[in-house]
Amino acid sequence: MSRLFLLIAMLAASSVAHAQSDDGLGAGDIIKDCEDCPELVVIPGGSFMMGTPVSDREVDLSRGEGPQVRITIDYMFAAGRFEATHGQFQTFVNATGHVVKDECRVWDETIGFNDDPTANWQDRRQPRRVKDEHPVGCVSWNDAKAYVGWLAQITGKRYRLLTEAEWEYAARAGTTTSRFWGNSPGAACHWANTFDLDAAEEYPFPWFPATCRDGYADLAPVGQFEPNAFGLYDMIGNVWEWTEDCWAATHIGRPRDGSAWKWDIGCDRHTTRGGGWLSAPERNRIAWPGRDPVEKRNTQFGFRVARDLDSGG
Repeated sequence: MSRLFLLIAMLAASSVAHAQSDDGLGAGDIIKDCEDCPELVVIPGGSFMMGTPVSDREVDLSRGEGPQVRITIDYMFAAGRFEATHGQFQTFVNATGHVVKDECRVWDETIGFNDDPTANWQDRRQPRRVKDEHPVGCVSWNDAKAYVGWLAQITGKRYRLLTEAEWEYAARAGTTTSRFWGNSPGAACHWANTFDLDAAEEYPFPWFPATCRDGYADLAPVGQFEPNAFGLYDMIGNVWEWTEDCWAATHIGRPRDGSAWKWDIGCDRHTTRGGGWLSAPERNRIAWPGRDPVEKRNTQFGFRVARDLDSGG
């Protein structure tokens, strides 16, 4: 065996040295497949009603929140315990040379929201200084797909984005309310980084804030708030999370098994979920979907990874 071949083999082995066998994993178990990989939580299978009841005063049927449909996920899967971080994404960029295009939609106090050609994932304007433990932002659906593809390559595991149904099921964690802590946007600050009184003092957005204070005027590091019942952090607020699905204006026709809803001819918009730190409180709900082009970059667009389990579940 040549020295070069031996070195390549050793590097390949080291990339999966932290990987765990999926045999024996159960709901709530934590997975970390490599030193720089995101932590994952095993999510149990189950059934839930996807969408918002038409009787709900906050429902927005124009966005595709209804009609409600029953989804049955008869398998376990793993979801990122936290949103993918800036530091984790930086490791990916350093390893692959992946280029994230410039131009990102940010807030400018003189002209408002605009697609700034000089803003990018490393200079997002909000916050003024990005830390490794912040969720990554200003990344497109294509960038998120490139990241999970890289994780799959270095670990040998089936990394991917969450489907929209999996995302909502994981966010609900057995609840049926509009937010996993209940229905009140004003109760958010114990559970989520949303547009609240702290943010409103610094950013004059034209919508009412949640009537509480979470201690952050803009983006927060991941994991600063209480998790939901599945042990997932920041499922509401902080950054919007790209999902695998094409966006649709209705749940009629949606796959009922938790799989992604995609078109054979492709689609020009994909769904984002969970709301963000600067979103209006009525959008920081479990069922409210964003609908954005695959190359759209926004200061509050990030993602959460998912992984299939090797052992059926």
